[in-house]
Amino acid sequence: MSDFKSQIDNARSNAGRTSRRAFLIGAASMALVGCSGSSQRWGQMQESNAFRSAYGPLPNEPYPIPAVDTKRVPRQFQRQLVHYRGAEPYGTVVVDPRNKHLYLVREDGMAVRYGVGVGRAGFEWQGDAKIGAKKPWPTWTPPSEMIDRQPELEQYRRGMAPGLQNPLGARALYLYSDGRDTLYRIHGTNEPWSIGKAVSSGCIRMFNQDIIDLYERVSVGARVVVL
Repeated sequence: MSDFKSQIDNARSNAGRTSRRAFLIGAASMALVGCSGSSQRWGQMQESNAFRSAYGPLPNEPYPIPAVDTKRVPRQFQRQLVHYRGAEPYGTVVVDPRNKHLYLVREDGMAVRYGVGVGRAGFEWQGDAKIGAKKPWPTWTPPSEMIDRQPELEQYRRGMAPGLQNPLGARALYLYSDGRDTLYRIHGTNEPWSIGKAVSSGCIRMFNQDIIDLYERVSVGARVVVL
């Protein structure tokens, strides 16, 4: 009788261990299913976190770029991944001058959003354009109209050499309409304090770190919409 009782106790003990093991395996399987279903969301979160450390120095550029002091930059003007519900398709660059933001539309219902500086009063514009050219460390040639307003720029009529003091910064995207250069640019800046403000002559300014990031993500021919 005692042997039989021992067999029952052992069976109950083994059943308990089996049930626990089955529960743990089941829970692990559910966790894997959950991770699989949220892998896109997890990737987006990782990308967003990476953006927060995207403003460090870039010593390997032809003209080494210093870090941006993000403590002095409002969070809304720092690069981040956001939900995008506009009608523009994947690959479109959308500029929102009112809120000082530029969006690069993605195909997952998201967009990369950057803070920008935009045209001051009297120099605003809106409409459609295309990226007609891309140039790293471009030469800056002020238009004649700008030289007329600011005679001290006469020395740059034939162009200002690339470098950290160049107003176009590390990269420039040249905006075209109907095959013609609009003379407007999306470019870096030597005045990082101007991001989030309306101070330019119509061009769209970005932190050098941000224009480099955007430059790598877009192609010549991409559509640009200025709201």
